[in-house]
Amino acid sequence: MNLALTEDEAAFRDEMRNFFRTEIPADIRERNAAGEELSREDMVTTLQILNKHGMASPHWPLEWGGKDWTPMQHHIWLDELQLASVPEPLAFNISMVGPVIATFGSEEQKQKFLPPTQNLDIWWCQGFSEPEAGSDLASLRTVAIRDGDEYVINGQKTWTTLGQYADWIFVLARTNPDAPKKQAGISFILVDLKTPGITVRPIKLIDGGHEVNEVWFENVRVPAENLVGEENAGWTYAKFLLSNERTGITRLGFTKTKLARAKELAAQTAVGDGTLLDDPVFAARFAEIENQVLALELTQLRIVSSYVEGKENPASSVLKLRGSELQQLATEILTDVAGPDSLPFEAGEDIPTPVWAQRATPTYLNFRKTSIYGGSNEVQRTIIASGILGL
Repeated sequence: MNLALTEDEAAFRDEMRNFFRTEIPADIRERNAAGEELSREDMVTTLQILNKHGMASPHWPLEWGGKDWTPMQHHIWLDELQLASVPEPLAFNISMVGPVIATFGSEEQKQKFLPPTQNLDIWWCQGFSEPEAGSDLASLRTVAIRDGDEYVINGQKTWTTLGQYADWIFVLARTNPDAPKKQAGISFILVDLKTPGITVRPIKLIDGGHEVNEVWFENVRVPAENLVGEENAGWTYAKFLLSNERTGITRLGFTKTKLARAKELAAQTAVGDGTLLDDPVFAARFAEIENQVLALELTQLRIVSSYVEGKENPASSVLKLRGSELQQLATEILTDVAGPDSLPFEAGEDIPTPVWAQRATPTYLNFRKTSIYGGSNEVQRTIIASGILGL
């Protein structure tokens, strides 16, 4: 199998590379590369520029702004976007609910939701996880009872990322409590967060940030027309959504930019008569991580080159598992380069500790999440064992 880029693919890569570095404001890319928290306006600005040029959702159907690209071109698009430190299109909109509505939604839902979803005129958040239903998502307890032309929703969702910015939430709720299997009887419903009875509460994270929330539903009435697809078929749509999410979690471009930054800073860090990069133990450790990144990149290229339209590939679990682990290793080694300078938290420029070093530990702590969301790594190992190894 030839994994080298063809002449056309190399030209496409150069086109993407130039586009991302010239069209997206440099200040947004620089702050994103430095690990600074981006504002809602930064995210909206970026996605609307991408959408203006038809680059927001290339994997969507052609009639809804998608691109007639090969799987390799899709891969190059995402890789170059990450290498340029462009904020990734909001996953809840572009990789999750958008494809679900485009694939399973009614024509009315597509007309109503897809254009503003693509342009981030509607900011979506995800209502899946619950206090007693995370990796075992089918154990969810939120219920939606049909009452005439409405559903009445009661329950609680947690770890709702960026819910404080959101306008709408897509919710998995149990519509048939008597279903013979817990995966059955679950529906996929779109909910306006301005609906009476909804409360969004912040969860403060270990890094001090407010990234996730808990969402309460108390007798929330939602039009029945907001049901996506068929009632009690939501588990099928959730699996479709999570497969897309796991593939996007790999983020090799992000990992490579973090490693490049760590190598640059290690070469500037004095140790003995040389630099940290000259230290044989550190150099060996760094080389091992780079080799793992290369191995995963080759694996990803093999998966991309053998992609079959509409066929679920359990190999997405490999990409999610190793991709999340390598993101964690990249943030860990950057923290090690910072050393004691990583201990101050949000001290700013009033102390001699560089700001990048102050951000290193909070970023490292925050990235513990990558082995949990999108299906925990323990669950991915089970999928790999059964779906790939046949155990």
